[in-house]
Amino acid sequence: MSSFSNEKEKAPVTDGDSEAYRVKQLEIAESSVDEAFGFTPEETKKIIHHVDIRLVLTVGALYCVSLMDRTNLGAANIAGMSKELDLAVDNRYSLISLVFFITYIIFQPPSTVLVRKIGPRIHLTAITLLWGGCMIGMGFVNNWQQMAALRVILGVLEAGFFPSCLYLLSTWYTRYELGARNSAFYMVGCVAAAFAGILAYGIMQMAGLAGLNGWRWIFIIEGIITCLLGISAYWLLVDFPDSTRATWQFLGEREREWVCARVQADRGDVRPQPFSLIQYLKAGADIKIWAYGMVFFNTTTTTYALAYFLPLILTGNMGFSVAQAQCLVAPPYVLAGIVMYGTSWVGDRYHLRGPIVAFNMLLVIIGLPIMGFHSQPAVRYFGVFLTTAGANSNVPAAMSYQANNIRGQWKRAFCSATFVAFGGLGGIAGSLVFRSQDAPAYKPGLYACIATTLLNFVIVAGLSISFYFHNRAADRGEKELETHEAMLQEGYQPGFRYTY
Repeated sequence: MSSFSNEKEKAPVTDGDSEAYRVKQLEIAESSVDEAFGFTPEETKKIIHHVDIRLVLTVGALYCVSLMDRTNLGAANIAGMSKELDLAVDNRYSLISLVFFITYIIFQPPSTVLVRKIGPRIHLTAITLLWGGCMIGMGFVNNWQQMAALRVILGVLEAGFFPSCLYLLSTWYTRYELGARNSAFYMVGCVAAAFAGILAYGIMQMAGLAGLNGWRWIFIIEGIITCLLGISAYWLLVDFPDSTRATWQFLGEREREWVCARVQADRGDVRPQPFSLIQYLKAGADIKIWAYGMVFFNTTTTTYALAYFLPLILTGNMGFSVAQAQCLVAPPYVLAGIVMYGTSWVGDRYHLRGPIVAFNMLLVIIGLPIMGFHSQPAVRYFGVFLTTAGANSNVPAAMSYQANNIRGQWKRAFCSATFVAFGGLGGIAGSLVFRSQDAPAYKPGLYACIATTLLNFVIVAGLSISFYFHNRAADRGEKELETHEAMLQEGYQPGFRYTY
């Protein structure tokens, strides 16, 4: 595959115009790539649109079943699983919720290495099929210990999915295209999975068929759907743009070279260096990676708490029936889809990341007290809308925040794995904060979610201030950001800047 390097004209830069200068240079670089490959603007839009349809929608559909399969415990719980498996005893429900995340966290770091070696089509298809089979098995358990064991296995299988998707998406798009794509990927999965409550209510009506209760059919039917999507993914998924493996007539060589060239012009890390375990783990010395992880931990503590306990809160705290609760879970996620895509578009358009995260957290910090402390159930349900929209919109916002501010393929792979692992830790926290003994008010859980939301404001403010001063120092020629001598020798372009 041919290489393409962009030679930028140097010009004096002052603190006042440095951001405008960088934006202009990026526009020049992208137009130079298009000219070098002879593509018109209409042709480049067509290629990117083709990538969007094939890649974003496919991983979004897979993420839909991933979310549905890991969070359908709430729907099954109020559909009879709790009574049949005695889950109300000794916080057993919280236990089977959190054991998933133990293996989910442990098995993530190897995943982003493995997906590079064998390719996303084989890797993602295989684990999707296997966890679909695991879901079907959950429909036939006889006690809570068997359910917990299958949740452990589900964590092993799903561990490779989300970080591999983040990594794959980041290799196809430039930094200021990635926000909207991350948002679309998460939105397709999140909003579609939200309607799983309505789907679960419909499946519950199968109770008695083949002598099985309705909650068992939830796992069986949703597991079958997962397996079917997993099989389809083998033909629909695409490989990394620099890969020579077959992608089933997705793009021609010239188009893939153009994709690589524009990513190279944008951040200069399109091709991975040879894998080295030492270099891979060395990325962990960068404190920013752990700060991004904490942002995601704070976010997912709330999102998972909502996913696992919202049906219980709607029935036990707000007084809705089981049927109403299954259906009322969906509307807040529709608003979340609108907010997450709108804020991501603004972030890409104006090259903003930190302020978008802060805005989403503001919605959460307004929504949580309303959801928890207002006297009227209808108003508390309005608080659910704000909390769900802000917390879930912050998932793609945090993804883009970290993806825009790291450089190097293996560092990107390491960061994707640790980032999602912290999200798994947030899942453990989210599984525990709403304890059964705190029902129906669940005030300790609400306080915990408020605390993590406030901590996100502090972390993002610290990162953004740090980015500002690092960029100014780089503008004055005092340092190169996210670049060391070996990277320059490998062909990485100088001039990287953080997005705050």
